Parts: sequence; C-alpha cells; structure tokens
Amino acid sequence: MSNRTSTKSRKTGETDISLTLDIDGTGQSEISTGVPFFDHMLTLFAKHGRFDLKVVCEGDIEIDYHHSVEDVGIVLGQAFVEALGEKRGINRYASGFFPMDETLSRLAIDLSGRPFLQFDAPENVPHIGDKFNFTLVEEFFRAFSFNALINLHASIEYGRDPHHMAESLFKGLARCMDTATQIDPRVADVIPSTKDVL
Repeated sequence: MSNRTSTKSRKTGETDISLTLDIDGTGQSEISTGVPFFDHMLTLFAKHGRFDLKVVCEGDIEIDYHHSVEDVGIVLGQAFVEALGEKRGINRYASGFFPMDETLSRLAIDLSGRPFLQFDAPENVPHIGDKFNFTLVEEFFRAFSFNALINLHASIEYGRDPHHMAESLFKGLARCMDTATQIDPRVADVIPSTKDVL
C-alpha cells in the first residue's frame, strides 16, 4: 500500500491552520484549535477512525468559533482528497447507526467525488457548555464533505444531550471514513467506479 498521508496548511485573515493526516494510522492525535470542545471532537475522530492526525489552528475565536471550526473542516477534507489519490481499491461506501447514551445517529457516506451533505438534527439544540453552538457541528460537516468530495448523509434519530448528539455524529463520521477508505484486497488496484474515476 502506498503512503496515504497529507500535510496541508491554509492561512486567511481569519485562521492559520497546519494539519497532518495519516489515513493508515493508529488513532494518535495532537489537536490544538483554541476551541476545547472541538479539540475533543477531533480527538475522537482520530481515535475512532484510526487516523493519525495533527491539527494546529490559530483563529479569531475572540469573535466566534465559526471560522476555526469551518476552516479546519475545509483543510481536513482537502487532506483526505490528497491522501487518497486516485482512490484505487477503497471500499468507497460506509454506513451505520451510532449510539451515545440516549442519542442515536445514522450516517452514510460515499467517497464519490461528488460533494453533498444532508444533515438532519433537531431544531434549537442548546449550546454545548457556555459557548459552543451546536450548529457548528453542521458547519464542520458541510465544510468537510464539500472539500473531501464526499456524499455525506447524517441524522440524529433521537437524543436530548447536545454533547452526546455531537459526539455520536463525530464518532460515526470517523467509523464511516475508516471503513470507506480501507482497501479491499480483492480489487486493490481498481478504482471503484464504472467511470474508472472518482
């Protein structure tokens, strides 16, 4: 298997991000975004996806968390595109139900090269802690899906605790990305599309 890694950086007037991804890692992570709850979610993403992930983001968090969360989603998505290359031999699809205490989420993904997000969650979910708006979870998923060039469907089937809802979604995304990016040894040199391109 070729080395499926990527190192990306992105600097704007709102954020300065450096990120390293190893798809075939063991779940090790070093995360520093200045947003503690987001750090927690990215750590879970790395652990449950078995990706090695390093993220440093310096953003205008004194204004809002939005730019940092969205921009990390952009860079992480771009890193997956680079690390996967032609996507030869990958499973491509993955789906599942992911419980977290009283919460259950459902996710399905297709590493199709055609970005789309369907995100369904309850309205007016309370903030997580004092400052993390639950709507930022959707913003991350949108930035990630459109920059990773994946078709992503994510929904909260039911739940009450906003922390649990976010955690269920991030863990589900991690598990689905792990499955979809794994190599099927039967077709290890084949691009999984009748178009021969993804």
